[in-house]
Amino acid sequence: MAPSSLSTRLTLLALLSASTFYFLYKSRRRLKPLKQLPLNPNPRKGKLFFITQTGTSKAIAQRLHKVLSSNNIPFELVDPQNYEPEDLPKESLIIIIASTWEDGNPPQNSKFFVNWLAEISTDFRAGNLLLSDCKFAVFGVGSRVYGDTFNAVARDLGKRLRGLGATEMVPVGEGDVDGGALESVFEEWSQKVVTVLKGGLVVENDNGIVYESDVESLESDDDDDGGGEDIVDLEDIAGKGPSRKKSVNAAETNGKSDGKREMVTPVIRANLVKQGYKIIGSHSGVKICRWTKSQLRGRGGCYKHSFYGIESHRCMEATPSLACANKCVFCWRHHTNPVGKSWQWKMDDPLEIVNTAIDLHTKMIKQMKGVPGVTQEKLIEGLSPRHCALSLVGEPIMYPEINVLVDELHRRRISTFLVTNAQFPEKIKMLKPITQLYVSVDAATKDSLKAIDRPLFGDFWERFIDSLKALNEKHQRTVYRLTLVKGWNAEDIDAYYKLFSIGKPDFVEIKGVTYCGSSATSKLTMENVPWHSDVRDFSEALALKSEGEYEVACEHAHSCCVLLAKTEKFKVNGQWHTWIDYEKFHDLVASGRPFNGEDYMAPTPSWAVYGSEEGGFDPDQSRYRKLRHHKSKS
Repeated sequence: MAPSSLSTRLTLLALLSASTFYFLYKSRRRLKPLKQLPLNPNPRKGKLFFITQTGTSKAIAQRLHKVLSSNNIPFELVDPQNYEPEDLPKESLIIIIASTWEDGNPPQNSKFFVNWLAEISTDFRAGNLLLSDCKFAVFGVGSRVYGDTFNAVARDLGKRLRGLGATEMVPVGEGDVDGGALESVFEEWSQKVVTVLKGGLVVENDNGIVYESDVESLESDDDDDGGGEDIVDLEDIAGKGPSRKKSVNAAETNGKSDGKREMVTPVIRANLVKQGYKIIGSHSGVKICRWTKSQLRGRGGCYKHSFYGIESHRCMEATPSLACANKCVFCWRHHTNPVGKSWQWKMDDPLEIVNTAIDLHTKMIKQMKGVPGVTQEKLIEGLSPRHCALSLVGEPIMYPEINVLVDELHRRRISTFLVTNAQFPEKIKMLKPITQLYVSVDAATKDSLKAIDRPLFGDFWERFIDSLKALNEKHQRTVYRLTLVKGWNAEDIDAYYKLFSIGKPDFVEIKGVTYCGSSATSKLTMENVPWHSDVRDFSEALALKSEGEYEVACEHAHSCCVLLAKTEKFKVNGQWHTWIDYEKFHDLVASGRPFNGEDYMAPTPSWAVYGSEEGGFDPDQSRYRKLRHHKSKS
């Protein structure tokens, strides 16, 4: 009688004699001549699982499913959270496309599935025959920048399935989403899977198979050696198959002798272009800000206009590095940009980046011609950018020629606001004078910073603290930028204040997180977005904690943003001086003499001061609110 349950079957399998196991083991150590893997004439439809967090693995699985279908190979696309793992012993063919998430763990949709496999593979009752009737293939979707955890889930799945007796049709494929070789590696791997499933010639072994295309090399090796044995030892063919590493390297270099690949792969480029970015060369970008459009139309500027006197319609938002060392939960780009811990890509010329950025920016400004509210005067001004916000996306100070780029902007009398994510302290130290230098302080404790920023570096906290120390050594204007996320980092008043003494910033910007829609990469909802009153309360409590060292200076209610400023430096005779004399700044830079932030400060207008009736809205601009039209129910 057949076992009535998985538990009963496991117990029976455990009773197999030691001699049987020895026989099975020895039989796998010697290989018979080339043969075809038998295919069941009436097979149970294969299962194609996708283990995904951001949707990349699912998209790849869907592509593979179409390829299999076009080859008349029946497979069912399966989300593992809707699958009962105890049914695995019934399967004859499974393919898994698996991504690796935080700290080498599986995404949420597959945790039960993956944990079940891990547990059953260590259950002595299962042994190594539980999945002996099953053939499988695994493809991993990960990022090499995570080091040892690169494709950890895919590798572990392959190990578990082999340990349970399943036959590996092809070795685990390892795609790198940030290395530019995902497409080529997947293409090669999927072609081999199809070859095997269509009955291609293979040699079975403990770690996978040797393919028909590789058999010729094995046979020629035998001929050269004069060997004519019908049985080939496993050790004799180890390493004879094609090197995936070599194919990856070839794909990464794109045939270029310098060995450097481009940061922006075709997939990344398509995603960013879809979001409205103009890609510059191989690693930079520019995008027109909605506040630039708004002030062109006379409908108000951004908070930087209120706090520092930036002319929003003359501000260019750009970055020389689309790559970042964090995957923040509130990322506006939903992690469609590259990540990395060091510069490992081709490098474009800084002057070319500046020239192209200005050219693309002015083309976008020209498209505003004829838009209601845009005057000829404002349009002409907009075509001559006077400010550059190096905070578009990514980590601008990763770019090795950042100082040359900044020098070129200043030479053209374009001011610079540069934002860094506090993971490259040495780069901060090397920076030349910036009009205003920011460090993102997304959390006040090590645990909360890890949860919010999801950094690549293992020593992220030490780098964070060292970045604050490096900021303290700068003589120009410095800023802590705090992004408040309700339920994540909006309660740590004491811990935040302790960080003030490390970097001693001139200003502290406190802004409510911007909700950017649902995303598989973020757990945030509208419940995590603070009201402006919440941001005000937090700012006032933080200022009170400083005992007068900082005061609440400005606000921009529309942006849900408040500014703290150092009282001793920027409050002169009772009047705030948070604005910038940009012409004086450029004169100071050109002089080559040392200078500090107080040398180019300017008075703050009354409408921008905290508590003003205008709430930071420039009275020379016109307020505009969209009216919501409700359909009549009649």
